Amino acid sequence: MSAPALYLHLPGTAAEALEFYRGVFGGTVTKHTYAQFERTDGPSGAIAHGELTGAVDLYVADAAAGQDPFTARGLMVALLGRAEPTTLRTWFVALAEGGEVVDPLQRRPWGASDGQVRDRYGVLWLIGYEHGADRPDPAATGADG
Repeated sequence: MSAPALYLHLPGTAAEALEFYRGVFGGTVTKHTYAQFERTDGPSGAIAHGELTGAVDLYVADAAAGQDPFTARGLMVALLGRAEPTTLRTWFVALAEGGEVVDPLQRRPWGASDGQVRDRYGVLWLIGYEHGADRPDPAATGADG
């Protein structure tokens, strides 16, 4: 069984969001329109189901008629240790473009690094990693985090 994946219903911005997330995480995008699914509860060219598969998998669709678009309070998506520290720092910066850094990616007193960023679509991400004996402290090399 694979890990759970995020599925966002957006207010007409699903195609744009899929390209944004592909730019952040890499991977392959697949899009299906309402017309392709023979659905009549949304504009024919809107995304009825879109998928990003790769290092991070997620699904995105344009909200159907009567369906609320994505909003969240008290929820964050954790990408703790899901990639090498350099990759996680790159994702953090990319997710912040057009969004907001809620808590900078930084070394914590307990030795790990983490931070929070809300992307332009309202998703709050927790990104972090442990510093192991095999991983030098990025601060020692001039990198943040």
